[in-house]
Amino acid sequence: MRIRLARVALLLPLVFAAAPCVADIYSFVDEHGITHFTDVASDSRATLFMKSAPPAAASDAPAVPNVASAGTLPKPYGEAILRIAREHGLEPALLHAVITVESGYNPRARSRQGARGLMQLIPATARRFGVTDVWNPLENIRGGARYLRELMGLFNDDMELAVAAYNAGEGAVMRSGNAIPPYPETRRYVPRVLEYYRRYRSMAVS
Repeated sequence: MRIRLARVALLLPLVFAAAPCVADIYSFVDEHGITHFTDVASDSRATLFMKSAPPAAASDAPAVPNVASAGTLPKPYGEAILRIAREHGLEPALLHAVITVESGYNPRARSRQGARGLMQLIPATARRFGVTDVWNPLENIRGGARYLRELMGLFNDDMELAVAAYNAGEGAVMRSGNAIPPYPETRRYVPRVLEYYRRYRSMAVS
């Protein structure tokens, strides 16, 4: 998410009305006096504007705890995630991490590219893994888990490459010589997922 605002006082609410995001928000003023907001502090002038926790889900879904201070895994869909992870030989922490970054536990999340639901499945991926109702949280999680399990097998249980492929596609990873593709989004996505994975893995799984 990158937002350029010329009239900050009038348009600042748009920052908070944007798509769900779990990243911190930074701001800086460029040489033209325009204030920029971004979730990546890539400019040396950027300063922390807002420290954000994973966003609350839609009004008909449970809220997500602040994982930075919580001592246990996030509760939304926790039992389903644990069960589905075991079904597919995955760590629950990995599914939690992907869901956190992909949708912030919002089952109605939708991207500009057409990805939908908790694990942001695009229509082709949903069909490929037998998801008939992408808005059904259990179907969505199960479809995403099947995809992750396939990617882990394809890349010899290299989680970094599997996560990169989940974001950019397995073809992009293979074309890059079985390395993280040189896409800025993917280069940001992989460490974010792995950071949440490490954090969740250190928490109790019940």
